[in-house]
Amino acid sequence: MEKVRTRFAPSPTGFMHVGNLRSALYAFLYARQNNGDFILRIEDTDLERYVEGAVDVIYSTLKQAGITFDEGPNEGGAYGPYVQSERKDLYLKYAKELIVKGGAYYCFCDKDRLDSLVDATGIKRYDKHCLSLSKEEIQTRLDRGDKYVIRQNMPTTGVSEYDDMVFGHIAIPNEELEDQVLIKSDGMPTYNFANVVDDHLMAITHVIRGNEYLSSTPKYNLLYQSFGWELPHYMHLTPIMKDETRKLSKRHGDANFDDFINKGYLPEAIVNYIALLGWSPKGTQEKFTMAELIEHFDVKGLSKSSSIFDENKMRWLNGEYIKELSFDRFMTYATPYFEKSKIKGIYDYQKFGKLLQSRIEIFSEIPEKVDFIVDFKQIDDELYFNKKLKIDASIARIVLEKSLPYFENLQIWNEEKLHEVILKTASDLEMKSGVIYTVLRIALTAVVVTPGGSVEMADILGKEESVRRIRQSLLWLKNE
Repeated sequence: MEKVRTRFAPSPTGFMHVGNLRSALYAFLYARQNNGDFILRIEDTDLERYVEGAVDVIYSTLKQAGITFDEGPNEGGAYGPYVQSERKDLYLKYAKELIVKGGAYYCFCDKDRLDSLVDATGIKRYDKHCLSLSKEEIQTRLDRGDKYVIRQNMPTTGVSEYDDMVFGHIAIPNEELEDQVLIKSDGMPTYNFANVVDDHLMAITHVIRGNEYLSSTPKYNLLYQSFGWELPHYMHLTPIMKDETRKLSKRHGDANFDDFINKGYLPEAIVNYIALLGWSPKGTQEKFTMAELIEHFDVKGLSKSSSIFDENKMRWLNGEYIKELSFDRFMTYATPYFEKSKIKGIYDYQKFGKLLQSRIEIFSEIPEKVDFIVDFKQIDDELYFNKKLKIDASIARIVLEKSLPYFENLQIWNEEKLHEVILKTASDLEMKSGVIYTVLRIALTAVVVTPGGSVEMADILGKEESVRRIRQSLLWLKNE
């Protein structure tokens, strides 16, 4: 049985789009599941779109995602080099070999002639004009230094067929296949040609990519057949959609991995969610570790329909991951966001962290969840109103007047002692403790909803600031 070899072959054009990351993930999962090899190859033949530093971004993203390689530009391997621009001479050699075999030909047509090849519907299609050039004329033009491209010689009759692991049997009439360019006028190969040559030379057994290549795969297969090479297996993946009609698009700035990391998503949550876009596992399990994804991934679960990217669902899943973090690891992720908030250098991050771990879905929520404690401002009497607990401004004033001396005289300021003060106040006033907690929360923070209750807020603020705020809130209630 052949050893499974899959590859991820991104172009270094910027940040990692979630669609590319999913292709890498599925190729990785399939290789690992079958005890095969997973290869990284950089496809940098499109020099105009090349972005400096993009290869580092690819490596950084995949490392954070937990995706590892057996071979690649940094890892080395028996099938290198693993960067297409470093293999340039190789492609021209194979293109010329294909010319000899009749599978390709030189084309000297200039831009004006190519622009004139428009049919009644406005579609440009090459007409095989240069296929009929004699060997002598071709050699004369080559010797003269005329610019040329090398085109694939497509059959014009019959049908090209293959079986896809997701979509089943695919058949494309050969008359629909245009004589595509294999080598450009600058000597660089096109994506279509370099892909086939590299996949063969690197012994790739399974090609996993987007289904936009379903209809062009026959062109690739004709190249394999012209060379007498064995065809790989194909697994074409449906697109990830922004909504019912629009694809997620890297070129339009949609959803790249780094954006989500910067928003405060955990890498493992992103990977987990992306794995489920287009793949339905058996059963009801939604949270998967990488080891579980490797174990459960199944081509039979791949969808033939597009998936819609639902960030709310990914937020929820991320929140589940956050809840399961150890507190130390949670604080490692959370601290940079506390540092960006208004409480920087003022209040205890750990005390807030204990309140927030179960209350946030992404880490970037932290500043908005804690800034309130710094933004203490005059409290409108109406804020105290609570119909259920029968609280109004007059009740709030009674509560604060009664509790203030207890807080002022409290020697040990911790949650246990603060609870005792509140219960003592409730007892003295013959009120429900919920009334005291509610009034104090507002008096201490000037807001109705906080990540913790009044005791937690007083503990974070400390005695001096808590007493100052209760005094001030009481003055506001007295209109002083």
